[in-house]
Amino acid sequence: MKTPIRPIRKLLVANRGEIAVRVILACRELGIATVAVHSDKDQSSLFVAMADEAVCIGAAPPRESYLRVDRILDAARATGADAIHPGYGFLSENEGFGRAVEQAGVIFVGPKPDTIAQMGSKTAARMTMAAANVPTIPGYQGDDRRPETLREHARKLGYPVLVKADLGGGGKGMRIVHADADMPAAVAAASREAAKAFGDGAVYLEKYIENPRHIEVQVLGDTHGNCVHVFERECSLQRRHQKVIEESPSPSLSAELRQRICAAGVQAARAVNYQGAGTVEFIVGPQGDFYFLEMNTRLQVEHPITELVCGVDLVVAQIKVAQGQPLPWTQEEIFQRGHAIECRIYAEDPENGFLPSVGRLLRYDVPFGPGIRHDGGFQTGDEVSVVYDPMLGKLIVLGETREVATQKMIAALDRLVVHGVRTNIAFLRHLLTLDAFRSADFHTRWLDESFDGWCATQHLPDFVLAALLLDDAYHHRDQVTLAAGSPNVNKAWQGPWVSLGDWRGTSGGGE
Repeated sequence: MKTPIRPIRKLLVANRGEIAVRVILACRELGIATVAVHSDKDQSSLFVAMADEAVCIGAAPPRESYLRVDRILDAARATGADAIHPGYGFLSENEGFGRAVEQAGVIFVGPKPDTIAQMGSKTAARMTMAAANVPTIPGYQGDDRRPETLREHARKLGYPVLVKADLGGGGKGMRIVHADADMPAAVAAASREAAKAFGDGAVYLEKYIENPRHIEVQVLGDTHGNCVHVFERECSLQRRHQKVIEESPSPSLSAELRQRICAAGVQAARAVNYQGAGTVEFIVGPQGDFYFLEMNTRLQVEHPITELVCGVDLVVAQIKVAQGQPLPWTQEEIFQRGHAIECRIYAEDPENGFLPSVGRLLRYDVPFGPGIRHDGGFQTGDEVSVVYDPMLGKLIVLGETREVATQKMIAALDRLVVHGVRTNIAFLRHLLTLDAFRSADFHTRWLDESFDGWCATQHLPDFVLAALLLDDAYHHRDQVTLAAGSPNVNKAWQGPWVSLGDWRGTSGGGE
């Protein structure tokens, strides 16, 4: 039976920040009108200004806006949007949201709700993958989850083991256990954390693979039975289970292992009749053995490196598949060329435990040039709030080789200018210069083990920073970027203290 084509004329982006900007740009290429939904705090944000229409759906806390399914659907009805793209985070992997969108007669740009549900439970996902002969980590996921039962199975698996939340993600609801005596406390702590984060305290056991690599495979499926991989991404540079730097191709895989792990990704996607863009995550042991970890039923933050190294547009592909069109390429037409690296730029202070840094962006200038890309949702004058994730954007480069890409990224970071909040730019630059990075001799715990209490080697003195800010304000007095709708849009330049806003010197300088 031929799949009907449902052209999308107006798409609502049920997200914010840089991913909302990314989706809006893809829609512009396709001639699709866009609707931004936003909280009252995001009224003057870049993504709101870029959309054709915008609807305020509530107060700043996500539970009062970006997590309100009813208000998002009301906005779709009010604006006549015939499709919704969930981005990532928030409701992107919420099966109930997907069902509500479909029941409203609106196209959901993502996989089927049943697929989201099947892959959302870690235990159900493991069972599905094992049945499909996708390698899975030895573990225990029986119905009896009492500490004494888990302890018995941990002995059979052999310590160390991982206690993991059924509905976990981002490292939440996870504990490493090295001995019998530690099991009850680990189970209780993981269960409490899982219940708080995901509303379900169920946990299971996995054999802990020491010093693994984290490799993920980008997959896409359509409604015509086609399914392809768009190769792999190296995501082992993580801090507290959150990715920091990603790259493609992975420097740790042989050609033979790359072929096998990418084939396993397609096998996993076919096992759940996957439609749209998704990611199959694997952990790879020191000896090259690999195991299914989970499947993310959405677009990934790090999708740009795949786009650069393979010359594809994953968001456009998502939208075409959602309309009922076949995939824009066959497996034979997809190949890797060069090397891509992505650095996540955060408003955080690496010298103070990576705590978030909030305030107004006095200056936000991004580098440009051949092979340099910046995906962001902020501009000069925007406010960085503690309410939302502190990621400012992503800096991505493409080079002929890994060495060339690394040097290009270092040069690009040197030209990325952020004033007003502290950032992790100097930390990222430092990582790229280390022998361990250059030789790709790292694993998922390397950052946590090596960078506790990191300090920059040098800082700009406060008086130098003040002089730079004043000089910048003077030379940009006719080019001040003001938020849309600001009452100051037509005012003449009134000196540096007006254009800079509240400012004071702080010890240690900063970006």
